[in-house]
Order: sequence, then C-alpha cells, then structure tokens
Amino acid sequence: MPSSRTGRPPARRAPRPPVVPRPARENTVRTLYTRARRAWDRPLTAYYVILGGSALLTVLGLVMVYSASQITALQKSLPGSYFFRKQLLAAGIGAVLLLAAARMPVRLHRALAYPILAGAVCLMVLVQVPGIGMAVNGNQNWIDLGGSFQLQPSEFGKLALVLWGADLLARKQDKRLLAQWKHMLVPLVPAAFMLLGLIMLGGDMGTAIILTAILFGLLWLAGAPTRLFAGVLAVAALIGALLIRTSPNRMARLACLGATEPQAGPVDCWQAVHGIYALASGGIFGSGLGASVEKWGQLPEAHTDFIFAVTGEELGLAGTLSVLALFAALGYAGIRVAGRTEDPFVRYAAGGVTTWITAQAVINIGAVLGLLPIAGVPLPLFSYGGSALLPTMFAIGLLIAFARDEPAARAALAMRQPRFGRKRAGESQQSRRWNTMRRRATAARSSGER
Repeated sequence: MPSSRTGRPPARRAPRPPVVPRPARENTVRTLYTRARRAWDRPLTAYYVILGGSALLTVLGLVMVYSASQITALQKSLPGSYFFRKQLLAAGIGAVLLLAAARMPVRLHRALAYPILAGAVCLMVLVQVPGIGMAVNGNQNWIDLGGSFQLQPSEFGKLALVLWGADLLARKQDKRLLAQWKHMLVPLVPAAFMLLGLIMLGGDMGTAIILTAILFGLLWLAGAPTRLFAGVLAVAALIGALLIRTSPNRMARLACLGATEPQAGPVDCWQAVHGIYALASGGIFGSGLGASVEKWGQLPEAHTDFIFAVTGEELGLAGTLSVLALFAALGYAGIRVAGRTEDPFVRYAAGGVTTWITAQAVINIGAVLGLLPIAGVPLPLFSYGGSALLPTMFAIGLLIAFARDEPAARAALAMRQPRFGRKRAGESQQSRRWNTMRRRATAARSSGER
C-alpha cells in the first residue's frame, strides 16, 4: 500500500450514498382544491356552513347597527344604543325561532304552511285599515304595535309563500300533476299575485320584487317549461314597468343609476351618491370601527338600507368582501341542501329560502354599489329591522333542519358519541349499540311522509 509523505497510510473516503430521485412537486393549487373539495363533501358541511354563516352575519350586523345608528339616535334625542338594543331584542327572539324551526320535523313545517299564509294575508289586509296601518317613508306597510314597536307584515309574506308554495308543489308532484301547466300555475301564481297586490297597495316595490323572485324560484325548481316560465316572466316585467312608469319616485330612482353628483339635473340622488362616497373612502381596511364620516347626517338610512356602505367605510374592502363571502357560502350551502334531498317539499322550501335571501342581498348590495335602483329592502340578517330579522332567522332554521335531515348527515349525527359525561351505571356495550341502531332506524324513515 503506498504511503503518504508523512508515512501514514492515506485515508479512505467514505462511499457516497446512492442518489435518490426527488419526488415530483405536487401542484399546490390542486392540492388545496382537493382538500377543500373533500371537506365540502362531508355530510355535515352544509349544516355547519349555514349555522356558522348566519351566526357571523347576525353578530357582525349587530356590531354595525350599533356603530351606524348612534348618530341617528342622538339626532332624535334618544340614547345612543337605542336602535342596537331593539335589534338585540329582535335577534334574541329570532334565535329562539331559529332553534325551534331547526328542531321541528318536516311534517310540522308543512302543517304550519297554511296558518302562516292565512295570518300573513290577514295582517296585510289590516295594514290598509285606517287607524291600524301606518306609513313609514311613504309606504303604507306597517302596523303600529304601541310604543316604539312596529310590524311589517309583508316580511312574513315571504316566509308564507315559501312554505305554502313548497307544500303545494310537493303535493302535486306526489300526484304527478306538475306535468300539466294549469296545475303548475294554479293556485300558486294567483295566490302570489294576491300577496303582490296587497304589498303594492302600500307602495313597497322592493318587497314585491323579492316575492316575485321567490315565485320564479319555485317555478324553476318545479321544472316549468321555458315557454311557460318566459310567459310569466314577461307578464311580471310588463306589470313592473307599468308600476315604475306611473310613479315619479320610482322613475327618479332609475335616473340615479351611475350618478356621481348629488344633484343630477332635476333628480335628487343624494342617498345613492353618498353611499358611493362611503365605499370609496373606506380603502382596503377601512377607517376603523365607529369612525365613519357619512353616518353623521350625510347618508340617509345608514343603519337600515345602506348599512353595507357604512361597513365599507369603516371596515374597508376586506369587510365588504367578508360579508359577500358569507352570503355566497350561505347561498351555496342552501343550493346543496336543495340538490341532495329526495323529499320534494324540502327541495322546494330550501330552494325558495335560498332564492329569497340571495335575491334580497343582491338587490340591497347592488343598490348601494349604484348598479341597481334603490329598492328600499334591508340586507338580510345584517340591517336594522326586527320585522325582517324574525322571519329570516326562522327561514335559516328551516335550512338547518333540512341540512340535518340529509341521509348522510343523519347517519353522521347518529354515529356521534358524547365526549363528556359519565357512563350510566350498568350500561353495557350491547345496550349502547342497540340504542345507536334504533336511532339509525328512526332516522332512515322519510321525513316528508304524513
């Protein structure tokens, strides 16, 4: 063995480890999409999205109502938290209604359809009785309950049309009558037009538009032919155009589309333009909660119809996009509930509620952005107004009940075991297994049977 100059044997080099080929990099976007798709396909995802999304919208709405209504309350010589306390009371009552609706069986929901419709019609008739009905902002659609409380029956008409229309279409589908156009339209369309007529007697065009959207949503879910659907749509558009043409106030709202100055010629566009000013001054993250400038008397109805503008000014683009994302998630979860059920009543009711909330949110936000005429409708679960909040929260409870009633969701809930609490003395594994099997067998029954 040759030696080195120092007389020592040369050091042996360690053998190099074999080169292992690196795994190919996974596409990050595809991985995230796959994980999100798997999470969304879980049985209880729609249930959690509806519950969590509606809760976040309600809580954030309470915060923004408190922020946006303080100046208005002080201008009326009222405590700064006056409107917030009334909205908090309505949210508490609405939470009870939501929990009650979420726990009710589907058969009870169907049984309540006719009483709710009859009650809504009676209340809307009472609105037109002198001494009982009262006008707010030019619309005769309110009933004075005494003190500072008023009731708007037309808000309950939306819930009545959803439940009654869903029950009617489900019964006719069970009898295979929806293939005939007369059974699809009668009596659904005449009853809807009766509600629309009672609403339009008070001049509330915004609520009438939402009720029309619910009607079209039910007809679409029922599989109305294109010619029939287009015919009803044309009649509704013709009546709407006639009502707008004969009202100077509604014509003025159309003239304010795209206005950039408060006084655009002979038309006063103060509210629409200052809503745009509020959104434009918010920036990315807003001026801070409570730091809105437009709510100091510049922006009318800052805590009701234009609360989205104050949200954009105080919370910025991040806050408005968060609100839009919550409404989008709520709408998509409602579509999933309607699409995965086998019960026709659940499909029609879930589709009607989703159409109602989505259409009202689009109309309100579109008016604030200057893309649609100002219709005077509140942002669901967000704007101030107990008459709008109570039926909306009951409708959210319907969606929660329907989401829990999905077969996969029922099985997932039946498989759950309580994490806390002690086991009952003498309870064996066999008895617990029998109880679980009993719950599964009970949940497997069709909820729409009578």
